[in-house]
Amino acid sequence: MTESTITPLRLPIPPYYIDAKRCRNETCDRHREGARYRMEAKELVQRYEAGERDFREQNFGKLDLRDATLKGADFKQSSFTQVNLEGANLENANFREAKFQGANLKGANLENANLISTRMVRVNLSEARLVESNCRGARLPGVLLKKADLSDAVLNEVDFSGAQLEEAILHSANMSRSNLTGANLAGANLENVNLTIALLNDANFQGATLIKSMLNGANLTRANFSEVDLSFAKLSGANLTGTNLTKAQLRAANLSWSTLRDADLSGASLYRTKLNWSNLTGAILKDAVLMSANINKTNFRHANLENTIMPDGSTFGERRA
Repeated sequence: MTESTITPLRLPIPPYYIDAKRCRNETCDRHREGARYRMEAKELVQRYEAGERDFREQNFGKLDLRDATLKGADFKQSSFTQVNLEGANLENANFREAKFQGANLKGANLENANLISTRMVRVNLSEARLVESNCRGARLPGVLLKKADLSDAVLNEVDFSGAQLEEAILHSANMSRSNLTGANLAGANLENVNLTIALLNDANFQGATLIKSMLNGANLTRANFSEVDLSFAKLSGANLTGTNLTKAQLRAANLSWSTLRDADLSGASLYRTKLNWSNLTGAILKDAVLMSANINKTNFRHANLENTIMPDGSTFGERRA
């Protein structure tokens, strides 16, 4: 058989994914130039129920998928614009490098989901369940995560700038190197969380719990940590310049080699806190308690120590017999 007589093998093109340039119907909304086929909600659910799980690189814009069950589905690099996934079950689903814009995932179950390098803009994830999910490198600026559960989640190098995380549960989550600049975490549970070298400047943590949290080398400049529980936390080498720590609980916390210039620690409890080699220049420690604290080589230059209880139990400035 000569080469000229060989008939090339032509495989059928799936009806749900046709290259726009191959479509001869110029008036077709689905295949107009530069657009992918937009799957309808009914079709997606039917195909999923039939056993299909591969939905990569698809366009799911403006679909109503409330309370849908799509566990274990693969949506890698897919687009979700103005999709309603409220209450949907997306456990173990793959959303790696997917894009969400204006989507509603309130109360959705994303437990153990893959959200690596996912991008979300104006997305509602309030009350969502993201336990043990992997969001490494995701971009979630301004995302609404109020009362969401992210316990044990992988959140390192995530952009949470301006995100709303009030009363969120982040127990034991790994948030190292994440960007939480200007984020709101008031009342959140961050016990045993890893925030090493994270950016927390101008963030609001008022009333949050950070017991045994790790913030070594983190930037907390001008952050609000008033009434926060940082007992046994590790903040060695952290930058707390201008940070609000009024009435904070810092029992047995490690703040050695940290910078607390102009920080406000009024009424804070620093019982047995390690402050050795730290810089508290211009800091306010009025009515603070430093009982049994380690202040070896600590710089208190121009600090306000009015009514401060010192490590030996005396009040600063009082004369002892």
